[in-house]
Amino acid sequence: MKFATTPDEIHDLVNNLNFKEKVDRSLDLISDAYREHGDGLVVANSLGKDSVAVWDVAKRVSPKMRGFVVTTRFKPVETKQFMSALVARYPETRVYQNDIEIADELYKTDPDQCCDLLKVQPVRQAIEEMGVSCWVTGLRCTEGRTRTDYLEVEERDEDLLKLNPILLWHEREVWQYLALRGVPVNPLYGEGYRSLGCAPCTQITTGANERDGRWIGTSKCGGECGIHTRPLKATANV
Repeated sequence: MKFATTPDEIHDLVNNLNFKEKVDRSLDLISDAYREHGDGLVVANSLGKDSVAVWDVAKRVSPKMRGFVVTTRFKPVETKQFMSALVARYPETRVYQNDIEIADELYKTDPDQCCDLLKVQPVRQAIEEMGVSCWVTGLRCTEGRTRTDYLEVEERDEDLLKLNPILLWHEREVWQYLALRGVPVNPLYGEGYRSLGCAPCTQITTGANERDGRWIGTSKCGGECGIHTRPLKATANV
């Protein structure tokens, strides 16, 4: 299918497609990519609402679809329990964690380095070990200030595509999909969180943007961990 290649095209689709059209488009994007990449197409699952929605869409395309989760020593207990249940149900999901020794409270003194070590590096490992040629994410352009310029298909690393099949969805449409499909979600949403990360760097907020509660009090506030902004090929210069 023809995918949007400019932020203006993305903006038009976000506002002009209805819910069913967006879901059908997501299914088509993943289906086309799966035909092209086969087992090289792998879903990244952050265990948040968007990721589990994408995972469900991907499984509708092929029950054989593989995935990976990156966890850290700082993930909330609820998230780790949710991860265990998901992996038990979908053993084709691999879990990656970097247990490297780091400075105490590095997430306060240098949150960028903390995220790079505990999140970005395990993603690089997953991409290399799983032979990924195209990875699927739950990115949405309406989530926050740092995600407005992403496209449905990107190539930030040579020979590694990134597919963002629900990029056009609004937050309410994610919840609509999850409710209609009966997809289990992380119980932390029931406490009022809108975006989930590591416990020390995630708070409940009343801000307009979903990611306002991430890295409050740092230069990263409402921003990115680096997975979507840093090179991910293990051989890349970083």
